[in-house]
Amino acid sequence: MTSSTPVPAPVLSTRRRWAALAVLAAAVLLLAVDGTVLSLAVPALTASLAPTAEQVLWIGDVYSLTLAGLLVLMGNLADRFGRKRVLLVGSVAFGAASLLAAFAPSAPALIGARLLLGVAGATLMPSTLSLIRNIFTDSGERTRAIAIWSTAFGAGSAVGPLVGGFLLEHFWWGSVFLINVPVMVLVVVSGLLLLPESRDPRPGRFDVLSAVLSMAAVVPLVYAVKHVVGAGVDGVTVSCLLVGVTAGVLFVRRQRRLEQPMLDVELFGNPAFLGAVVANVIAIFALVGMLFFFSQYLQFARGFGPLQAGLAELPATLASIVVVVIIAAVVARFGRGRAIALGLGLAAAGLAGVAVAAHAPYLWLGLALVPIGLGIGLAMTLTGDAIISAAPPRKAGSVSAITETANELGVVLGIAVLGSLLSLVYRHAVSVPSGLPAADAARVRDSLGSALQVLPPQAAAGARDAFITGVQVTSSLAAALTLGAAVLAWVLIPSPRPTRP
Repeated sequence: MTSSTPVPAPVLSTRRRWAALAVLAAAVLLLAVDGTVLSLAVPALTASLAPTAEQVLWIGDVYSLTLAGLLVLMGNLADRFGRKRVLLVGSVAFGAASLLAAFAPSAPALIGARLLLGVAGATLMPSTLSLIRNIFTDSGERTRAIAIWSTAFGAGSAVGPLVGGFLLEHFWWGSVFLINVPVMVLVVVSGLLLLPESRDPRPGRFDVLSAVLSMAAVVPLVYAVKHVVGAGVDGVTVSCLLVGVTAGVLFVRRQRRLEQPMLDVELFGNPAFLGAVVANVIAIFALVGMLFFFSQYLQFARGFGPLQAGLAELPATLASIVVVVIIAAVVARFGRGRAIALGLGLAAAGLAGVAVAAHAPYLWLGLALVPIGLGIGLAMTLTGDAIISAAPPRKAGSVSAITETANELGVVLGIAVLGSLLSLVYRHAVSVPSGLPAADAARVRDSLGSALQVLPPQAAAGARDAFITGVQVTSSLAAALTLGAAVLAWVLIPSPRPTRP
């Protein structure tokens, strides 16, 4: 299993390559859905399991904390033991953990099941992208394949609330986990038949200390970002930052000394690689952050139902699918770096459009979503392609883990930063009617959802206007950051002159 004999991925027929990609896209689609579907189920599972406020936070946080902390380790294990093997084992584990979560009898049991889901999810994410790196050896085909992979990720994030809303209207809260099982069965059966095996032929000695340091660097930093949203900067936040930064410095120093490091940190000295990682983080930051507050905006401020809100977000998803068709022509015309900058610029324009059209009829909002989906799709595809192309195929798993860690960091920062800003602007802008009891006044200041439960209809318009103001400020900040990332990509990522026919 760890011998020095090379284990190259076999050359597959065109039909089998794309069939294999369908299996990998199904796995990442489900993971993206699972990352967004839980939020809608919190009220139902709270009524059933009666968790404490702290347990509710852990039910939501433990999955992403575990996932983020284990991505680098699992990418390394996939390189070592075989990407197909790790993917299939992880799929079985994900299905089993989903069953445990669906039928959890208590809040602690659900937290434990969510932790296991995070462990299993960490085995799936790097394996899908690294298998694409080894299956599609032609650079043009690989770019299209990553476009489909990115579309699956973005579509899963977008349809998660739609799927969750439908299930919760018809079934109990555990159904949002139970849907994972048949999909994972399909992935395992299809994967056994269609996916080739590949691994690093010279993995070297497994470095336990590097594995521990990688987790000790990522988990506290991610937790600090999450914690500061609810509690502000306190002793826990500072302690987590110190632990994470210290472990990160030690991890980097150790990787530089090792002959065969777990992660080649020297790649970050390459401006093009670093620019691709930063652009990837900001692209996910903008997409997930926008989806997080946009769903609330549609339901609370515009009065859409969960299903209607999910359908209203479809223009972004449909636009991201178009990327698969046009990406080869865009890269040929502009080059990789400028194409990434173009995508981020389109997304910035769309986010600015959301800010401008927040009070306008839905038609204008739908039009603003199109450049967001198209631009983020372009940027995600090409930054992911740039990252995994930076290392030889034998190290595809560990380098793919960088992409996945960037994705997860973007998700955490998008929700934490943009969600916190939205709440801050809302609380500053909302006016509490005089005469309300203190408890009701506190609920009005807490969020628009709470305000609508205690305010009479004629007084709710002011709370809605305050929330819309928050949406405008948040969208404008996301647009500015995305535009800055576009400039960074333009400057740092090369754009070779297109080959003329």
